[in-house]
Amino acid sequence: MVILAIPLAWLQLKREKIRLLVAIAGISFAVLLMMIQMGFRDALFKSSVTFHEVLNTDIVLISPQSDALIAMKSFSRRRLYQALGFEGVESVSPLYVNFAFWRNPETRKTRQLMVVGFDPATQPINLPGVLQNQDRLKLADMVLFDAASRAEFGPIGEMYNRGETVTSEVGGRKVTVNGLFNLGASFAADGNLITSDLNFLRLFSDRPAGLIDIGLIKVKPGTNIPRLMDQMRSAFPGDVRILTKEGFAQSEKKYWENGTAIGFIFGLGTLMGFIVGTVIVYQILYTDVSDHLPEYATLKAMGYKNSYFYGVVLQESLILCLLGYLPGFVIVTFLYMLIQSGTALPIGMTSERATTVFLLTLVMCVSSGAIAMRRVQAADPADIF
Repeated sequence: MVILAIPLAWLQLKREKIRLLVAIAGISFAVLLMMIQMGFRDALFKSSVTFHEVLNTDIVLISPQSDALIAMKSFSRRRLYQALGFEGVESVSPLYVNFAFWRNPETRKTRQLMVVGFDPATQPINLPGVLQNQDRLKLADMVLFDAASRAEFGPIGEMYNRGETVTSEVGGRKVTVNGLFNLGASFAADGNLITSDLNFLRLFSDRPAGLIDIGLIKVKPGTNIPRLMDQMRSAFPGDVRILTKEGFAQSEKKYWENGTAIGFIFGLGTLMGFIVGTVIVYQILYTDVSDHLPEYATLKAMGYKNSYFYGVVLQESLILCLLGYLPGFVIVTFLYMLIQSGTALPIGMTSERATTVFLLTLVMCVSSGAIAMRRVQAADPADIF
């Protein structure tokens, strides 16, 4: 008959059940705090480039003064049409971007959303709902509504799918929803609206038609894009910024990470969760070691080395890591679903984040155990005998 020995570390931890539960709760809270902060940070970056990712383009022209979608500056549409003169350019598409207030057709309350306008004869946006319905935008005051917008804009998707005629106001002008698409909210915009360039200019009557916000350039297959971009930079006088589609997205991410306090706040929140967890684990392990100093001294008198006690403390750290991480992981997964439902942000558990937080929790517990190990050296047999 084989008898499995119960590790001393576990016996010590479970001896004080209340203390163990407090330790698990503290570590779970630290895990929850780190995951929530990292989840919001990733949702920020992911949502900030959702619009960029659906653009049907290879090269993007923007004003040098444009930092992000919420701070776009206009430039002359003439530059975009000049790009047609370069060898390898297949087509160009001007985009108009601005923000306006949408009136909820049920509550009559207003809320700001992003409005995008383009020529319906082109296909600058690769979204199913846009591609199928953009011909409808040729009619006056017709718009496509983002069904993934926040609920404060009203149940537009449900009303439209029931066959109702959905009319509302954008910037004080009456519009009719003639189709739906799914893009989703972001930290820049809680909702999105797409319309034709002519309808856009009707909504923003003070906007000159010759000033655009984004210029999209499609190139012919086999074209050397970096060389073409260098040729454009040499030919244009510097009043436009020339980027790849990926560079346009990275510029947006850089703005939210470095140009605002949001990225810093989420990073600081993650650090604070790590520090809080480290302090909690250290206090638990330090108290546990202090309570067992007489027993440790006795074992030392029997010939046990300090390395044995270090191993016990390390095992306690690993046990606390596992017991604290698992409930925190489960709770955060549920919270992610609630947050996504309430904010329409693309937040959810990922294997990369789960692994990162687990490694941080492991480092948190092991480092706390390493600091508490110094207390083991105080276990002197001479104090007992």
